[in-house]
This record gives sequence, C-alpha cells and structure tokens, in this order.
Amino acid sequence: MSSLPPRPAHDPGHDDRRAVLSTMRPDTLKRIEKAVLELFAYRDFHEVSLLDVAKAAHVSLQTIYKYFGSKEVLVYAMLDVMLGRLAERMIDHLQGIDDARERLRKTCWVTLDYMDRHPAVMLLLFTAVPVSRHRNIRIYESPELMGAFMGVLKDGQQRGVLNKRVSSKILLDVFMGIIGRVVLMHIVRREKASLIEQFDELFNIVWRAMSDD
Repeated sequence: MSSLPPRPAHDPGHDDRRAVLSTMRPDTLKRIEKAVLELFAYRDFHEVSLLDVAKAAHVSLQTIYKYFGSKEVLVYAMLDVMLGRLAERMIDHLQGIDDARERLRKTCWVTLDYMDRHPAVMLLLFTAVPVSRHRNIRIYESPELMGAFMGVLKDGQQRGVLNKRVSSKILLDVFMGIIGRVVLMHIVRREKASLIEQFDELFNIVWRAMSDD
C-alpha cells in the first residue's frame, strides 16, 4: 500500500491541472493568484471560503469551482504557478556555470531574492499547506528543478567538494532546511533589512554545512 498522502477531492492531477489552467484568461488567473495570497497567507486556512476568493478576485464562484473544485486544489495550483517562476529563474542561473560552489551560490541567491520580494508566497507555503501535502504541489516533483538541484549536488560530491558521506538527498534537505527556516523566521520577525544584504555570510553558513571540509 502506498504511503503517499491521497490527493484532495476533485484534484485532476498535476499535469491535467496545468492543462486546465492554461485555458483560463491570464488576467483572471492573475486576479485569483492575488486573492489567494491576500486571503490565505495572513489568515487561517479554514477561515477563508471559496466565495471569499471569488469576491476578492472579482470572478464568479462557478469559475472557481470549474477550474479548482476545492480550496486545497486552489492553493496547490496557485503555489505551483508562483514557485514555477522561481524554478525558471533557478534553472536559468544554473546554465553555463561549471563550478559546484558557484552553482549553489547562484541558486541560494535567487531563492533569497525571490522570497525577499514575495514573502506572502513563503507564508502561504508554510501556513496553508501541511508538510505531508507538499507533494501535491507540482513544482516539488519537477524533474527540471529537482534534476538541476540533484545534478549540482551529485557533481559536487563526485568532485570532492561536497560531503559524500551522506546521500545527495540529505544535502538537498540541509540546503532547503536552512534556507526555508531562515526565510520564514525573517518574515515572522518582521525584520526590516533584506536577506540579500546578509547574503555572503548566509551562504558561507550553508556552504560550511554541506562542504567536504
């Protein structure tokens, strides 16, 4: 029996969900995305209804049900769209860079810069979606993004610059764990200075945690 959490009701699946969203007018999708961020990122998930989203996005409730069917699918789909933009930037920054340390540095910079600019996305991810449901967000299964990450880590291990006494998946968890916690608490504490201002020291901490030194 599979140990993976079940999909929410009405969820057509990652690929079908993207196909359905591609038929929506771009301006409508943009309004729905904005409404989801404003309503779910700063309020309890159960306090927000689909009718609230429809009103905030200036669309009919029928439209919300047609494209999403449930609050869970709505949030997963919007996070997929938002994190997809981050994935595209990451992949773009990895192109043409051969040095393992520099590739990680670029990835770290892009992530911190994105989260500095879009704190509501991070809050939505951590407060509206249980960790056990993160697999329902397509970007977590993205072969392009995850393949790029794992390729960097495995290459670094083979070159002897990254810790090879643990698996590359553990290194990925260390990287994501440090960055995720730092970004989330930065937002919760309402820090005024941006994380990018502290980037060099933050990356040195990440690098020391992962390197084969």
